[in-house]
Amino acid sequence: MNRNPISREQIRQSRILVVGDMMLDRYWFGDVERISPEAPVPVVQVKRSEERLGGAANVARNAAALGATVGMLGVVGDDEPGSMLENLLTAEHVQPFLYRDRSVNTTIKLRVVAHQQQLLRVDFENPPAHEVLLSVQDRFQALIGDYQVLVLSDYGKGGLTHVARMVEGGRAAGKMVLVDPKGDDYSRYRGATLITPNRAEMRHVVGAWKTEADLTIRAQNLRRALRLEALLLTRSEEGMTLYTEAEVLHVSAQAREVYDVSGAGDTVIATLATMLGAGIPLKEAVQHANRAGGIVVGKLGTAVVSYPELFGAAQG
Repeated sequence: MNRNPISREQIRQSRILVVGDMMLDRYWFGDVERISPEAPVPVVQVKRSEERLGGAANVARNAAALGATVGMLGVVGDDEPGSMLENLLTAEHVQPFLYRDRSVNTTIKLRVVAHQQQLLRVDFENPPAHEVLLSVQDRFQALIGDYQVLVLSDYGKGGLTHVARMVEGGRAAGKMVLVDPKGDDYSRYRGATLITPNRAEMRHVVGAWKTEADLTIRAQNLRRALRLEALLLTRSEEGMTLYTEAEVLHVSAQAREVYDVSGAGDTVIATLATMLGAGIPLKEAVQHANRAGGIVVGKLGTAVVSYPELFGAAQG
């Protein structure tokens, strides 16, 4: 049970707009009983399939699962997977603001799973057209007045080509702007409220660190260079570290069996955004996000954490 209960009503006040690279996560589950005679690979007999929201859409789904009011803005192809994404968003109580681009295929990540083990992933993707992205930018400006927290979820698929303008527009409107970054050029996130790189992403940008003190210097230099209020470094089994001008706060990971880390970063930033939108102070919001990340890695594939899981069913 959490020491500072947060009511469902408080979370319902949280209004979040997620913008970014959406994808459809497809899972084929089956059994392996033999090796192919054609090549030394397992033959999977598929028994069932599942489709889930992935990428930025998984961020939106996670925030909605906690009880926030969520909108999802982005580009999909004018195809069956795009329609499936829209239907799944609606089913997960996320308001979809989707642009259909006939020149692209909706991004799909197909995972083949047998005996609780992922055997293969197949990706289908191509970047959206420039004109469509400009339309998304215009819609973003029209929508931000309705939301308190903007989450820009960058998966490097082209949906956030104009992210610098989105950060600037969101901050000019007085909104909190949270970014899950990608790539090695973080200058386009300059001025955001907070970014949430993982260890590998951070190392890619600031170089390898030798000690914790070395990491702190590099992280704080990056934060100041980008004019961020905070930088939250997610560190897998090492927990996470929050860097602000006032302090460095380390939160240890909760010991549990790790089943699948895919989508854990989505859960962390979604929980963080939900808490901040509900008026929870940043330090406390980070504690909740850390716990949510710890819960979701115990589930298979892209998953969500519910309000009862995070806070205990007795709190309402």
